[in-house]
Amino acid sequence: MSISFDKALGIHEKALSFRAQRAEVLANNIANADTPNFKARDMDFSKVLAAETEKTQAGGHFALDRTNARHIEAEGVTLSDESLQYRTPMQPSIDQNTVDAQLEQSNYTENAVGFQASFTLLNSKFKGLVSALRGE
Repeated sequence: MSISFDKALGIHEKALSFRAQRAEVLANNIANADTPNFKARDMDFSKVLAAETEKTQAGGHFALDRTNARHIEAEGVTLSDESLQYRTPMQPSIDQNTVDAQLEQSNYTENAVGFQASFTLLNSKFKGLVSALRGE
């Protein structure tokens, strides 16, 4: 009997990937907190994950949309510009920068906790698979 990693790991693998990509976006916002005219961006994690889950249920695997038949089909999932949204500032700044450092740090911390939770769940799934393989 074969083990399907897609079924065994569930959505945790993709959730971990999305959280890592969101961490990059949030870190970029924090790094540009003093850059004039920089516009903070973020993604709605639940919407992106729900959209990818729908793609999985429809086609059986995560797929990327190709705009031309001659494009090379990519593996995995990356964030598109549609999934990244500009953040609306709570308080306007003189230099038109929309980064609120405290909000970005808070979102980064929340994302890090979610990343750790996804990693822990994924780790427990692997431990369960190892136990099954050993016959324990």
